[in-house]
Amino acid sequence: MAKIAIYGGTFDPIHKGHLHVIEQVILRGMADRILLIPAGEPLLRDRQPVASGAERRAMCVQALNDLPPEISKKVEVNPIEVLRSGPSYAIDTAAAVAQTYPDDEILLIVGTDAFAKIALWHRSDELQDMVDFIVIDRPEFPGDATVDIGALNISATQIRAGELDALSPHVATYIKEHNLYASK
Repeated sequence: MAKIAIYGGTFDPIHKGHLHVIEQVILRGMADRILLIPAGEPLLRDRQPVASGAERRAMCVQALNDLPPEISKKVEVNPIEVLRSGPSYAIDTAAAVAQTYPDDEILLIVGTDAFAKIALWHRSDELQDMVDFIVIDRPEFPGDATVDIGALNISATQIRAGELDALSPHVATYIKEHNLYASK
């Protein structure tokens, strides 16, 4: 039985903090494979993403080029949520992943900030029965983490405001070439 971890997020944009989580989860053996899933229409956010679903998916694909090969070969960008119309619910994504990997253990990677709101998630009880959680400690949001991976204190908000040094090289290039976040 393999451990398949869903790592969902807005990824607006994906940054070195996200890549650090991916590396640590794989290196520490917490998951055998990670499905990196950009959110379609995230419901528990104050505002919608700046970049389109297609752009956020493309940045995730580019980010994999900046991971060591032994890590990146265990990560797949899955467009299930950006291709879905309507709201993105973790329960629907987890159910689809469970159908694809029926003999495997399904895990969900979340930060302490997201896990603090788990009771607000759509069909939360069913989701909690369906998956095991890897709760990552976030420096700016201390909480009950299941693992402390030395998470980096980086936010996509800082990057959209012009602090591009927290981006991996391929993502920085993509953002410049597509003039994303320029007016933000």
